[in-house]
Amino acid sequence: MPAGIAKSNLPTKICPVCQRPFAWRKKWERDWESVVYCSERCRRTKQEK
Repeated sequence: MPAGIAKSNLPTKICPVCQRPFAWRKKWERDWESVVYCSERCRRTKQEK
C-alpha cells in the first residue's frame, strides 16, 4: 500500500473560468490558498472585473 493521501481525498476548488473542479497539486503545496485558476489557459482568458 503506497504512503500518502488518496487522490479522492485531496482538496479541490472550482475554476471561475471553465467551472470545472481541479485538485491540489504538489507544485501548489506552498500557495494553495492563492491558487484560483486550474490552468495557464484559464488564467490568460480570465474575465477582467
